[in-house]
Amino acid sequence: MFTGIVEKTAKVVKIEKENTNYHFTLTVDFADELGIDQSMAHDGCCLTVVKVDKAAKTYVVTAMDETMIKTNLGTWQVGTEVNVERSLRMDGRFDGHIVQGHVDQTATCTKVIDDNGSWRFYFEYDAKNAPSITVPKGSISINGVSLTIVDSEPGMFSVAIIPYTYQVTNFHNFKPGTVVNIEFDVFGKYVQRLLEQYLSTQK
Repeated sequence: MFTGIVEKTAKVVKIEKENTNYHFTLTVDFADELGIDQSMAHDGCCLTVVKVDKAAKTYVVTAMDETMIKTNLGTWQVGTEVNVERSLRMDGRFDGHIVQGHVDQTATCTKVIDDNGSWRFYFEYDAKNAPSITVPKGSISINGVSLTIVDSEPGMFSVAIIPYTYQVTNFHNFKPGTVVNIEFDVFGKYVQRLLEQYLSTQK
């Protein structure tokens, strides 16, 4: 479980394919603190650390074919900057919202507006083929960043980004056409499913 408060950005330094699996080697300054089998969110996608090189400050995670299909990991290249967050500590403050690291689908950035000190990012997603719900002032995870929704329409939403978030996450790399991972609020998904089941019994 995660909070959507990104710790650092890691950089992809190597990509290897083995059968249907992809092994990503990344570098981050706290790599020497990581352990095998540790869960970490990468652009909001929960992946398991399978190898650590403490001296080189690198680690390896593996993504299977299903993950590659449903997320933006297929767009990663050597040099790609990735938002990373280690799993939630139960003895700390809960500063974001509940993020499971289970990406629902990808979205595409359609517009970026400079709001004279902050930025407004607009995204479009497929509202037909996956459980999805967005509401103004509701929560959403974009590339693992816990954010509050500003505008919300079917298949579209926007978020506002302050300078700190813009600088310390990979949002500064976003432009129209950028594909991102999104995870809808887990409570909203449960409410949506319960309503669907209830309404189906009323027909």
